[in-house]
Amino acid sequence: MQQSRRQLLLSAGAMLALAGCATARPAPLPVAPPPPAPLPPPGPSAGQQLSKLLDALFEEALDDSPELVTQLGLDKGPRAEAKRRLSDASIEDLEKDRARTADQLARMKAIDRSQLTGMAAVNYDSVIFGIANADEANKRFKYGSEGAGQPYVLSQLNGSYRSTPDFLGNQHVIETKADADAYLSRLEAYAVQMDQETERARRDVGLGMVPPDFAIDKALTQMNNLRTSPSASPLVSQLVKKVKDKQIAGDYGAYASKIYLEKVRPALERQIAFMKEARTRATHDAGIRSRPDGEAYYALALRNSTTTTLSAAEIHQIGLEQARELSARADTILRRQGYTRGSVGARIQELFKEKKYHYPNTDAGKEKLIADLNLQVQAMSKRLPEYFGTLPKAPLDIKRVPKFIEAGAPGGYYNQATLDGSRPGIYWINLRDTAEYPRWSLPTLTYHEGIPGHHLQLTLQQEADLPMIRRATFLSAYGEGWALYAEKLAQEMGVYENDPLGEIGYIQSSLFRSGRLVVDTGMHAMGWSREKAIATMMEIDGEPESSAITEIERYSVWPGQACSYMVGKLTWLRLREKARAALGPRFDIRKFHDAGLLSGAMPLVVLESVIDQYIAANKA
Repeated sequence: MQQSRRQLLLSAGAMLALAGCATARPAPLPVAPPPPAPLPPPGPSAGQQLSKLLDALFEEALDDSPELVTQLGLDKGPRAEAKRRLSDASIEDLEKDRARTADQLARMKAIDRSQLTGMAAVNYDSVIFGIANADEANKRFKYGSEGAGQPYVLSQLNGSYRSTPDFLGNQHVIETKADADAYLSRLEAYAVQMDQETERARRDVGLGMVPPDFAIDKALTQMNNLRTSPSASPLVSQLVKKVKDKQIAGDYGAYASKIYLEKVRPALERQIAFMKEARTRATHDAGIRSRPDGEAYYALALRNSTTTTLSAAEIHQIGLEQARELSARADTILRRQGYTRGSVGARIQELFKEKKYHYPNTDAGKEKLIADLNLQVQAMSKRLPEYFGTLPKAPLDIKRVPKFIEAGAPGGYYNQATLDGSRPGIYWINLRDTAEYPRWSLPTLTYHEGIPGHHLQLTLQQEADLPMIRRATFLSAYGEGWALYAEKLAQEMGVYENDPLGEIGYIQSSLFRSGRLVVDTGMHAMGWSREKAIATMMEIDGEPESSAITEIERYSVWPGQACSYMVGKLTWLRLREKARAALGPRFDIRKFHDAGLLSGAMPLVVLESVIDQYIAANKA
């Protein structure tokens, strides 16, 4: 048996004492054990790993999109060079994007989600949702853009031919000669970008992804409108105006005209020729279901746009139910106003036609319309403190949609402000025909696009204490759902107490979004024709045929997105009532709005968890 250290020392001493005449030698001193090796420093926590990764993902997004850099006002300092470039739209770059998405998903999954709490958990769940959806679609579908939702590279809504002139005119800021020179560089890049998209579209047509004939026809109309002389081209004229306003020396009209004639217009002509060729292979079928693997594509597009697992059949039924409820309320108001004959949709159509509610369809009439919208925004802004604890800082501008894209553009949309405040938020309204916007319809549109809708939500998100990638993210079900909820909130604030037809405008807008659920699922999941969808939309919401055509053709090439609005609104309303019921007298609508808005855009299932946390924190 092994002896202890103490026993060994005692034994050694006894032996020395017994050795009488022997010379005693001192026992050796014990050797001290080496000090323990220092413990390695603790690794970064899951929260620290996530924070670092989200910053990296944002930088990767900026590296990939010079347009995003400009939109956020970051095209200066270390990223000044981005102002001279446009995104690569080649097939090769698309494959790189898809590989990067797969890599980003792997990096997200490497973080231990169970170790995250509070806002870190919200950030993780919000970001991984979109990446995971995109990666799943990328692995299944070779056509379209990354992820599911925009299956056609070129259509009346898709393509740089449509987006880049608007981007250069309204987001590329020119203050110096360097900015003007950067515009010229981007103009050259624009020709390359169009050719790259033409090749991608050609590949997709070979895969069986041909846009519907009506989408190609509308795209060709817009392309031909852009194919003009240099002096009539917005690509040239908007640069000339900007350099003149800033008194920048140089014959930029001549420089831009040369690039337009030698590079841009030939690329546009090649794209037009391709689209005419594709037109010979097009059918009139509006839905994605008839395209390769279209049923699966639509299911993923719905999940991506609504951030739910609702099926097409469930969404279709929700639309029908909402339309019935809203029509009953509209019927009551219309009867009180003397409109008693025909369906609700037919009576609203009659209201649209009454010229006494129209602004003159002239430039002066359109300027007056925009001036009146600005007065409405000012009045609503004064009331915001009653309903919101935190208010947006960035101002809001209201502008006409540029004439060269009016034909295919939606009725209204919003561009958020730059991060540094150098450009305000912009609410764009399509004034191709003022008859499409009678006076009673305009308040609701402005509450949706401006305040308390998109401008308030997106500005608060940009100004919140969030990772940059989340400050710059837009999720349709959350953001469009909020904007539609904002329409309802305005009605609850009493803005229509003495304006019954204004309330009809609010109801018509909600009927419109209910109709979207019906017709989008009808076309893409149930095989409806374009014509059936148009007729159904007009029957539900009473909008003019010209508006219904634009909308239905939009849904045809953007499957699923139109369903996000009403699904999102109903979720916001349900969660508000959940909080009100749980908190009783402690419920404060300002705190509810802050809880949902200052956490940034998120999938609806994550929004539910955020509101649950808000409820728990305010119960005590």
